[in-house]
Amino acid sequence: MKILVTGAAGFIGSKLCTKLLENKKATIYGLDNLNTYYSIKIKKLRIDSLKKKKNFKFIKVDLKNHLNLKKLKSIPKIDIIYHFAAQAGVRFAIKEPQKYFNDNIKAFFNIINFAKEKKVKRFFFASSSSVYGDQKRFPIKENFELKTKNFYGLSKKIDEICAETFSKIYNIKTVGLRFFTVFGEWGRPDMLIFKYLKANLSKNKFYLNENGEHFRDFTYIDDVISILTKLQNVKLKKNFSIFNVCSNNPIKIINVIKKINKFNSKFKYIPIYSKALKKIEVDITHGNNNNLKNHLKNFKFSNFDKSLSKTVKWYMKNEIHKIT
Repeated sequence: MKILVTGAAGFIGSKLCTKLLENKKATIYGLDNLNTYYSIKIKKLRIDSLKKKKNFKFIKVDLKNHLNLKKLKSIPKIDIIYHFAAQAGVRFAIKEPQKYFNDNIKAFFNIINFAKEKKVKRFFFASSSSVYGDQKRFPIKENFELKTKNFYGLSKKIDEICAETFSKIYNIKTVGLRFFTVFGEWGRPDMLIFKYLKANLSKNKFYLNENGEHFRDFTYIDDVISILTKLQNVKLKKNFSIFNVCSNNPIKIINVIKKINKFNSKFKYIPIYSKALKKIEVDITHGNNNNLKNHLKNFKFSNFDKSLSKTVKWYMKNEIHKIT
């Protein structure tokens, strides 16, 4: 089996590659452009770890230029594509909206068109809970109206429309994954948990929106990877499917901070400075995961406290604050 993973140097992409490489009969092609949105050092560490496996092939490529896909022509056959390469971040979209058009829309069209040419069996792609925007009913189901309120969410909504169109016209099995807040070892340094850990260890000020009174539906990375691999073999009735990838367990942000402080006796309470939520962000993310559970029989999500504790211990042991 040959599997192509875009965004292989990213958080979810690298962890997925690690899992897929356990199958020594599979060849995993990892693509990434190694952009500088956050520390390139941690991206290179992820790739260096993957390169230790003989069945991993890394290709540096920027997908927004369709001519760059010529680098992939030498791959004779691809069975599955996981497309996770994208410009991340909601707030960054205020400064650089053009990047979301180039990296999230143009690049998406290029890679799904490539999937069509290669006649892949299944095309997975990363969407986001950001497509929902502000909702009044919770938990949010996949059939709720999409009310995007930022460029990032808009780019993901367009990707979903593009994928559904390709699935209908070209008979491609496409699976959209609306990720809610994913955390864990090797996580993104620009996300809440690692930002707080770094501020504490570096003795810096920490700014928190709305005093942490907002809620996020956290999903542990090991659960995400298990879901992604299990979905490879699930029978799907339609060519186009959408899944919320979430724990259905929203947690108040200030409580996450308090839990982190309890996990490590060396931590001291640092002053938290409140900031107002920007108009592009939402107060609550809380997804319904029944659709996912119905397809993955008997799937159980990890305990949040245990997963958070493992994440904090990993961060401290590897002194990630010195790298990022």
